[in-house]
Amino acid sequence: MRDAQAADLATADLHGSLEDPALTSMNFLNEVTGRYPDALSFAPGRPVEQFFDVESVHRHLRTFSNHLSDELGYSEEEVRRTLCQYGRTKGIVHRLVARHVSRDEGIEVDPESVVVTVGCQEAIFLVLRALRADERDVLLSVSPVYVGLTGAARLVDMPVLPVSSGAAGIDLDDLAAQIRGARQRGERPRACYVMPDFANPSGASMDVATRRALLEVAEREDILLLEDNPYGLFHGGEGTLPTLKALDISRRVVYLGSFAKTVLPGARVGYAVADQRVTDAQGELGLFADQLSKIKSMVTVNTSPIAQAVVGGALLENDYSLDLANTREQETYRRNLRQVVDGLEARFGDCLGVAWNSPAGGFFVCVTVPFTVDDDLLELSARRHGVLWTPMCHFYSGSGGTNELRLSVSSLTGEQIEEGLDRLAALFAELGCIPAMKPMQAGGRAP
Repeated sequence: MRDAQAADLATADLHGSLEDPALTSMNFLNEVTGRYPDALSFAPGRPVEQFFDVESVHRHLRTFSNHLSDELGYSEEEVRRTLCQYGRTKGIVHRLVARHVSRDEGIEVDPESVVVTVGCQEAIFLVLRALRADERDVLLSVSPVYVGLTGAARLVDMPVLPVSSGAAGIDLDDLAAQIRGARQRGERPRACYVMPDFANPSGASMDVATRRALLEVAEREDILLLEDNPYGLFHGGEGTLPTLKALDISRRVVYLGSFAKTVLPGARVGYAVADQRVTDAQGELGLFADQLSKIKSMVTVNTSPIAQAVVGGALLENDYSLDLANTREQETYRRNLRQVVDGLEARFGDCLGVAWNSPAGGFFVCVTVPFTVDDDLLELSARRHGVLWTPMCHFYSGSGGTNELRLSVSSLTGEQIEEGLDRLAALFAELGCIPAMKPMQAGGRAP
């Protein structure tokens, strides 16, 4: 009897995306964090944890259960089935989501155009999978771009064409040029992915005039806009700008949302608002959301009803406004953002070649430095100085970001921010960039 041969595999025989940097960057950052658990981390864009409350999870679940029985008239058996059985593929909180986006975002949509997903990442995947009809189809995206978008596009074999961000959050001339160039090559631009509010990773935002002009370009060039908005409610206190979807009068925008930052990341609930009309071979009309639901049924079947109930309960308890529900979090992020920007000024204000942006909200600040920023430097930073951050090169499809790093301000305390910036200053000094170290006022603010 001959020895059994192991069924080992070669990467060459697997999907090419598995070797793509976009799919390995998150794992690398997680591995570095795991190897240096005592390092202070400016790397993850996680929500602040001090307000997490396990009892609130149970309360939200009870609130939603009572909504089913008291307001919708469900029997005890129907409530049990709704929460514990396989559920509707498009979701069971779609009506509540529609009321939420109306209240907080000014978006008026039919609840049937809402697909509740397993995090926003699934929503991105479903939309790209539906739009990628054949090898001609390409996606555009403002660069630098969230790695979850490039990774999802790689999984469906959809090339991503970078568009310059420019001074206004997107260079509309470059967008038009990229579309025209793609069509001249025989490609078919389907959509442009944008994050108009406090984008990950750049922190950049688009003003209202740019948003309106972007919608005009999309209509003129006949493409969709994929609007991702995880940070829009975390503004600097001046209020929110209208979303692209709120300004959209011709169904050009597919709106991608998440409850990870505003309710609970552990629930893993997101959604897509896809109200575009789709015509079949018989000329009958349906919603793009229905097409996304078909794909979802073969990927995750349905989003956990228990997780949806927790989110639904939070929406009900806050009269559908997560803006009102996140006042503590908003103030924390505003304070952290001010502290990081002021702390950078205090330490590096006189350092030649060191610069940073000052976003009006959100989680992220980008720092430009006069030395190469890569994974090796991150490893050294973690090992020798005990501070983590994210190399911006992970967010570019080409050679960009080699002298930039991203700092996430969201999940550290004020004391940790000061210590982390001191450690960052020590790293910079080792690389020949001597910090100014201006005297600090009480509370960690620069004079």
